[in-house]
Amino acid sequence: MASKSIDHAILPGSMRGAASDPTYAGVLSFMRRKYTKIVDGADVVVWGIPLDSAVTNRPGARFGPQAIRRASAIFDNDPQYPFSRDLFETMSVVDYGDCLFDQGRPWEIAERIEAEAKQLIDTGAYLLSLGGDHFVTWPLLKAHAEKHGPLALVQFDAHQDTWEDDGERVDHGSFVTRAIKEGIIDPDRSIQIGIRTIAPEDFGIEILYGDDLDEMPSSEIASAISERTGTSPAYMTFDIDCLDPAFAPGTGTPVAGGPSSAKMLSVLNKLGTIDVKGSDVVEVAPSYDHADITAIAGSTIAMYMLGLRSERLLGI
Repeated sequence: MASKSIDHAILPGSMRGAASDPTYAGVLSFMRRKYTKIVDGADVVVWGIPLDSAVTNRPGARFGPQAIRRASAIFDNDPQYPFSRDLFETMSVVDYGDCLFDQGRPWEIAERIEAEAKQLIDTGAYLLSLGGDHFVTWPLLKAHAEKHGPLALVQFDAHQDTWEDDGERVDHGSFVTRAIKEGIIDPDRSIQIGIRTIAPEDFGIEILYGDDLDEMPSSEIASAISERTGTSPAYMTFDIDCLDPAFAPGTGTPVAGGPSSAKMLSVLNKLGTIDVKGSDVVEVAPSYDHADITAIAGSTIAMYMLGLRSERLLGI
């Protein structure tokens, strides 16, 4: 037991290196990363945004960050598949905790998220956010675009999220419309993967529908994404309802006919050439989950996002 520790997330010491907590115990930060508000020197900041005020169907995504962190404990102390190494040996990652906002003042929430996101991005760290419903991607896009300019959006989702928006709505189904209208994302470089619903507009964004994914190998899907984004700075958002409800039942607006978690993870693993500036995993709603199926999928997707960032930092 001499080499073992517990509560790695709150022990003093380096931001780097694997933890050795039992997977069933200890403080549950994301992948046991250190909980801290001091992010100087961090390569990546993991941040929770526990919002579900914008859902149009089943609420509960405010508990998503907690569920994803809990499920991520299974990764503790192992070289991570498919990256075959300790991601934290050469990449410092901290868990910044959650965004604080007043649920009773919804008109202030987007500004609060954006302001805190800007502070984190300005440190030079890569921001990986855990939602929360998909509205949170709107202020995150604004914060990233302020630094990097208009972004190529890589959106894994069952929904286009292009419903009408007057610029004042708090709605998880219209953030793409708002981002297009305000020039935050470049539709000619953006792509949506897994769409299985019909929306009034596509704004010229390329769409890979659920049926398309059935006929395409993961390498072809990844190539389509890479070709669309090119060398543009990109933002990646993964709505867990992109996956079929068999693989992600714990979400607010499930849609049958989606891809498996295995296939989408294989796609993610092939996107290392994209210049992703920030990313999020959203819409995990654990009250509708079973045996943490959805939370495990969400935490694995987030881990893959870290793995891709690690490879980019190492020039792999």
